[in-house]
Amino acid sequence: MSYTALYRKYRPAGFDDVKGQDHIVTTLKNQLAADRIGHAYLFCGTRGTGKTTVAKIFARAVNCEHRTDGSPCGQCESCRAIGAGSSMNVIELDAASNNGVEDVRQIIEEVSYPPTTGRYKVYIIDEVHMLSINAFNALLKTLEEPPSYVIFILATTEVHKLPVTILSRCQRYDFRRISIDTIAGRLKELMEEENVSAEEKAIRYVARAADGSMRDALSLMDQCIAFYPGQELTLDKVLEVLGAVDTDVFSRLLRAVLNQNVTDSIEILEDVISGGRELGQFANDFVWYLRNLLLAKSADGLEDVLDMSGERLESLKEEAGMIDDDTLMRYIRIFSELSGQMKYAAQKRVLMEIALIRLCRPAMETKADALFDRVSDLERRVENGLVTVPAQGMRRKKEMNEKKKAPMPKAIPQDINEVVDNWGLITSKLSGAIKGYLKNVTLSLGDGNELLLVFEADDDMNYDQILKDDHMRELKNKVSDLIKKEVNIVCRLNDTGRPTDETFCNLQKFVNAKVEQESEEMFNKAVFPHGTN
Repeated sequence: MSYTALYRKYRPAGFDDVKGQDHIVTTLKNQLAADRIGHAYLFCGTRGTGKTTVAKIFARAVNCEHRTDGSPCGQCESCRAIGAGSSMNVIELDAASNNGVEDVRQIIEEVSYPPTTGRYKVYIIDEVHMLSINAFNALLKTLEEPPSYVIFILATTEVHKLPVTILSRCQRYDFRRISIDTIAGRLKELMEEENVSAEEKAIRYVARAADGSMRDALSLMDQCIAFYPGQELTLDKVLEVLGAVDTDVFSRLLRAVLNQNVTDSIEILEDVISGGRELGQFANDFVWYLRNLLLAKSADGLEDVLDMSGERLESLKEEAGMIDDDTLMRYIRIFSELSGQMKYAAQKRVLMEIALIRLCRPAMETKADALFDRVSDLERRVENGLVTVPAQGMRRKKEMNEKKKAPMPKAIPQDINEVVDNWGLITSKLSGAIKGYLKNVTLSLGDGNELLLVFEADDDMNYDQILKDDHMRELKNKVSDLIKKEVNIVCRLNDTGRPTDETFCNLQKFVNAKVEQESEEMFNKAVFPHGTN
């Protein structure tokens, strides 16, 4: 006799065997007891939570000749035929591969024929969201007003993809993720029936890895049993089969990251990879570990939520005290993003190494939640005397602190003063290109009493252009033509990092202020020849 997988061998035969969906089972049993059976049901929820199983149990129950507390007896002719898959009263359709209009039209044609035996014909359409729009439209009328002997049960994992017109015609039942305790309890029962010895820790890890799916849990346990036939299933063996790692590895990795030790972090990852662990599972488990740390920091009395022993919980709380909330949230964000990327990545190891380096080096990140880590790291290094400022930077800082706003010159040479007074006239006589190069220039006085043309740091292109021999020659010629004297002209790029007016004397403002002062004095002498007193 061929081997039967655990999830098929132990598929519930009655409502009482269904685990974790009491709210749905109770409602359906009450409907059967009161004979208030609907014509269309929608079962939705994540994979492996019992949607198709409950649909089949319900299909047997509505046709059972000797129901017991709402559950099918499993002994009558109808129950045996439906269980064997030979009954014409229960028709299953996989909408993933039969999603066209013709498939739905075939159902509509069959609906017109009443059952030869039993009370109801039950149509179970699995993954109903895969039906095409035209197929949905073709089903609408029949779904709304089927014959009295027809029941539709639609099952889907993606209810948001169903048209509203379908949703409004069905009784909707949401299947919840099954709790870890419920899955672990069921696994323990089945291990006893299979005469398999398994540690409590191993069973609970499989239950958690199933992520709320009883079918996944049974498949994972089947895999572990096949790998170690006739042996006791320990946590280490389960971790090896599933490509997972022990939480001690996460503890060592966290400490290495908190110490910003990239070398140790990469070495721990190397050990994980050498042990044949699956990196996608490693990323998911590390996120779960960080989540437990966050919960341990956030509130007390969460032993049931964290699902771990008291000894391990104390160790977790100790580790939680080593890390700030903001830092922990950043770690969770980085590894959550990594978990999504790992599914389709060709170089999973590279992505994992980059993520670990980002954890150890918050300065590499520009996001807001990394700023806290960067400041904290800087404060720690200052306290430990690890931060030093290069001598060149110190000199530069001292020079900038000593420099105050550029002082006004006590006197401007007559030649320079004349050029500044006539600067607008001079530039108007220049060619168009050179005039553009000097558009934003600041006129200042050089150390040798020469005319200093100061360009802003981001104006370096115009600065380079004006330094060309032919351009500088034309400028000097126009200046000498106007004032009849030669003036030494020097160009300078303001690369000090400070505003130009704070570093260089702006002669145009100085001359304008002097002219205004002289005009005011002349006005006062003309109006008040004997003084203002």
